[in-house]
Amino acid sequence: MKILVIGGGGREHALAWHLAKSPRVHKVFVAPGNGGTALASPLQNVPISDNDALIKFARDESVAFTVVGPEAPLAGGIVDAFRAAGLKIFGPTQAEAQLESSKDYAKAFMVRHTIPTARYQTFTDPAQAKAYITSQGAPIVVKADGLAAGKGVVVATSVDEAHSAIDAMLGDGSLGDAGARVVIEECLLGEEASFIVMCDGNHVLPLATSQDHKRLLDGDLGPNTGGMGAYSPAPVITPALHNRIMREVIHPTMAGMAKDGLPYSGFLYAGLMIGDGPDATRTIKVLEYNCRMGDPETQPIMMRIKSDLTQVFEQAIAGKLDEANIDWDRRCAMGVVMAAANYPATPRLDDVIEHLPENTDELMVFHAGTRLDGDILKTSGGRVLCVTVLADSIKRAQAAAYAAASQVRFEGKQYRSDIGWRALPSPSE
Repeated sequence: MKILVIGGGGREHALAWHLAKSPRVHKVFVAPGNGGTALASPLQNVPISDNDALIKFARDESVAFTVVGPEAPLAGGIVDAFRAAGLKIFGPTQAEAQLESSKDYAKAFMVRHTIPTARYQTFTDPAQAKAYITSQGAPIVVKADGLAAGKGVVVATSVDEAHSAIDAMLGDGSLGDAGARVVIEECLLGEEASFIVMCDGNHVLPLATSQDHKRLLDGDLGPNTGGMGAYSPAPVITPALHNRIMREVIHPTMAGMAKDGLPYSGFLYAGLMIGDGPDATRTIKVLEYNCRMGDPETQPIMMRIKSDLTQVFEQAIAGKLDEANIDWDRRCAMGVVMAAANYPATPRLDDVIEHLPENTDELMVFHAGTRLDGDILKTSGGRVLCVTVLADSIKRAQAAAYAAASQVRFEGKQYRSDIGWRALPSPSE
């Protein structure tokens, strides 16, 4: 069969790589793809992004089904268009994708359906937003309402910093339409985790747990990014907490969407803040919804999947996820993101990338912001690569990932040196 994956980042490279491992698959098209997918047969880049052109391509190539990676095509209605054309596709509709494309919509949804989340207010007027921040004090969280590629969130440690975030979002229009409205939230404390499930409108299939590292610098310092690394599984989510998350977050979300007339299908990502204390009483609050798999969480998750995902996607598209099962490698996986110079502000492009380690069953270098210039691989975005390793422990995965990352050469490369630190035993243990 032939499969089409929409997107050009590390998440899409990892999805396409895993789908291509199936003996059922002849070709995986990636639209538009990147330098890594261009180099990896049987993957083939398709340099088109228009919905009508993609529909024609899928028909002409007799694509069995399509998987959507990033948020922008979902918010643009690609699933609606493909379904209207009678083509099989996995992902939420434009209306369902509002859970991610509008922070205000998501917060109102959670309040309406009693799903635990932080207190919030929404503003379009800068003066009113600043007055609210002053009344609440800091730390406080300022979020652009719309899609901002993972960079529309400021966790302000002072009132002045929060006011500056308002100026950036509502004042100078630096985030465009995404920042025309802001959501201001209380700052939650605890440990973050990523909880991703597959949905078919009625049934839910949980994926392995994972944890992302949003801040640019070691020790969770510096500006927010799209994600600087991730690992799976996340020890913070114990079996008891897993059951609570399904009961208190995932099932109510599905029920709420159905009640609102939008039975949800596609990937659903709940970014969670887990409070301290015993599992039975730890607070679980939703920081955000994503309507797709996370990036870079996808990369370690894909490394751990032993099943043939083509069958799982077919069952999901057919509304039969209750019949699906995923076999997981018991080992740990970790991905370290290597970013371009000046990321996340204005990344420098077109630096030559050299000395990539050889891909193996236990080590994959997934490409994101890369492109081929003839035979030369160059940077083309902020997050360039995700060096991802499968190993018997987080400590071993960390050591192997950093050994591999140290081999890679491109000017201005930057990456955190502490990915996975929360999952490592303390020195006293």
